[in-house]
Amino acid sequence: MTITGIITAIVVGLIIGLLGRLAAPGRQAIPLWLTIIVGIVAAFIGTAIARGLGYADTDGFDWLELFTQIGIAAVGVILVANMYGRRGVTR
Repeated sequence: MTITGIITAIVVGLIIGLLGRLAAPGRQAIPLWLTIIVGIVAAFIGTAIARGLGYADTDGFDWLELFTQIGIAAVGVILVANMYGRRGVTR
């Protein structure tokens, strides 16, 4: 992977993470760097799902793939926000 690929993955992860954060209901108390990580992971998982289901390689922009990535990012942000909010809390 080249430096350009790494920078592109970070930028795409940031955008997907922020869109997922916007799509998730409520307030998420997680830092920006964690949102980026969730977005990068969601982008990879969403692409894998789109390829597995056969709708990743279409003519033009792949809207279904993008919506899949955003949905996974929203779920990821919710899960991570719940786990991140509970750190340090003893029961």
